Amino acid sequence: MTIGPKIKVLVVDDSAYSRQTIKKMLETDKSIEVIGIASDGIDAMAKTLRLRPDLITLDFEMPEMDGFSFLRWLMKEKPTPVIMVSSYSDTKTVFKALELGAVDFIAKPTQRASAELRGIEKDLLNKVRGVKNLNMDKLSKNLQLLNVEIGVTAGAETSIGEIDVVALGTSTGGPAALQIILTRLPHDFSAAVLISQHMPKGFTGPLAERLDKLSEIKIKEAENGDIVEPGKVFICPGGAHMVLRKRGQKNQILLREATFEDKYVPSVDIMMASAAEHYGSRTVGVVLTGMGNDGKKGILEIKSRGGYTIAESEETAVVFGMPAEVINTGAVDSVLPLPEVSSELIRIVKRGQG
Repeated sequence: MTIGPKIKVLVVDDSAYSRQTIKKMLETDKSIEVIGIASDGIDAMAKTLRLRPDLITLDFEMPEMDGFSFLRWLMKEKPTPVIMVSSYSDTKTVFKALELGAVDFIAKPTQRASAELRGIEKDLLNKVRGVKNLNMDKLSKNLQLLNVEIGVTAGAETSIGEIDVVALGTSTGGPAALQIILTRLPHDFSAAVLISQHMPKGFTGPLAERLDKLSEIKIKEAENGDIVEPGKVFICPGGAHMVLRKRGQKNQILLREATFEDKYVPSVDIMMASAAEHYGSRTVGVVLTGMGNDGKKGILEIKSRGGYTIAESEETAVVFGMPAEVINTGAVDSVLPLPEVSSELIRIVKRGQG
């Protein structure tokens, strides 16, 4: 028995095999209804207006009208959540589409008709279900913030000591949220930043490169053996979990390969627990937009060791799942809209120095 209305999905892909495979995967969940399929952007426009889907899955390489043109039209005329279905090699497409308003993406294992496409089923169903909690207005506002300068604001007075590391976790809506925060950190920001963004293998490297070009602070995809140093940002590779190990007086990054059974990859909880173990009260934990409860255990661990904790507020979170979960623990020190998170990080790191 299904509770509540079904999530109505329009599948857009020029491959007949992909359309039918995605449709079959979605229809294994009784809370989802595929109300239509389209083979190109023009077909998708007509069916969007006629069928009014709650969500659209979208490929980008299509005849007549490509995915980008359709996405631009959609966000202007009838803003609707879009999940891209993109090939592993097509990272530029992914980030361009996220900037245009797509809310998330699924990495298609191959562009050819293949049984491997079935491997994305678990991820696809989780992301489609999460659309119930997604706010398109907040997504639009956050995209507008990408090129807006935000000054440092004074936060509440707190007894914060020296801060050596910021452990930050996010999921759906994360790439734009990370850009808003990281591009506002100054070149002399003195804490290291560890990031776990739920993202498949092959996409975190280009994300790190892109953010590095836009930011004053140094950003890279983490590698085994990297030394955690002040003023450097390390993004956990997709398909792995990031932990720390002691190497002399320094802390070093150790990557663990994720398994199929892992619910969240990369895991925010695993990263935060390791940061808390190695840095104790000198740790800041930050949880941003995303569905699920990854980060809940990690925030509790950081708080139990005397660290400082921040959650993105409902005001700006595209999906308020992860932030709501950590706020409900009672272990969060500051609940802030996205533009103020970077301001708070700058304030408490400088306060800890001086």
